[in-house]
Amino acid sequence: MQAWWMLLASFCFAAMAVCVKFAAEWFNAGELVFWRGVVGIVSIWAVARHHRIPLATRYPGMHAWRSVVGVISLGTWFYAIAHLPLATAMTLNYMSSVWVALFVVGAQIFLWQPRRGGAAPRQGPLVLSVLAGFAGVVMMLRPTIEQNQVFAGLIGVFSGLTAAVVYMQLTALGKVGEPDTRTVFYFAVGSTLAGGLAMLAGGVSPWNWRGAAWLLPMGLLASAGQLAMTRSYSAGATLVVANLQYSGLLFGAIFGVTLFGDRIGLWGWGGMALIVASGLAATVLRTRAAPDSPAQDH
Repeated sequence: MQAWWMLLASFCFAAMAVCVKFAAEWFNAGELVFWRGVVGIVSIWAVARHHRIPLATRYPGMHAWRSVVGVISLGTWFYAIAHLPLATAMTLNYMSSVWVALFVVGAQIFLWQPRRGGAAPRQGPLVLSVLAGFAGVVMMLRPTIEQNQVFAGLIGVFSGLTAAVVYMQLTALGKVGEPDTRTVFYFAVGSTLAGGLAMLAGGVSPWNWRGAAWLLPMGLLASAGQLAMTRSYSAGATLVVANLQYSGLLFGAIFGVTLFGDRIGLWGWGGMALIVASGLAATVLRTRAAPDSPAQDH
């Protein structure tokens, strides 16, 4: 059953990205973040009320920091979706597992002290998975470079980097006992505040009901995806569940080709496959060392 929840979560996130791409024709990234937060507040509050989960927290600082980084990740991902082929934007964001692996390698090397007589950390396979992931990025961005989309590609890479930081913050919140529903709720609050500030600074787009029609499903799909992913991990982390999150890339590729006419050449498909393979390998290697369950947060 866990696998089915993860497949549902991946589908919801891919469908949410479709809504973002359509809505981006009328609204900028700050506005999309704002409305995604507003819908999230209402929907998650209703879920918390139904399950009688209190929303008061003893860790406001942790939630605030997690929301800041999460909003940056969300906003940059929305920007990449608006300016890149859908499959490319989604794949770059799903680089988070590779970034986490890089953080693990860097932390172990940094903390290793040869004077204590311990053996040097052997992270050769993990390093290779990281390098393979970055090679996949180069392959995927090669076709976008020809379309003058380098900046959007780099923004997409950055969204994956910040998503990795969010993952580590979610792990920390889980260790102190914060319910996932509460964490998701405060992220929605942070998204609303940050999106509102962005609208004050950058202005508000003229209201268009055709574009606004995509805002409600965007927020609902995001909330449903987060809750489904939480349910998929509720019985304990498994490699199958963790790796099934990459099914979202397949859904994104199908949506991109059928709905937006995206053309993904051999270099693009090859880069996508390499990034997925490196992410799977990094997940397996990290799970053997420390079985914390990864999570994608949108």
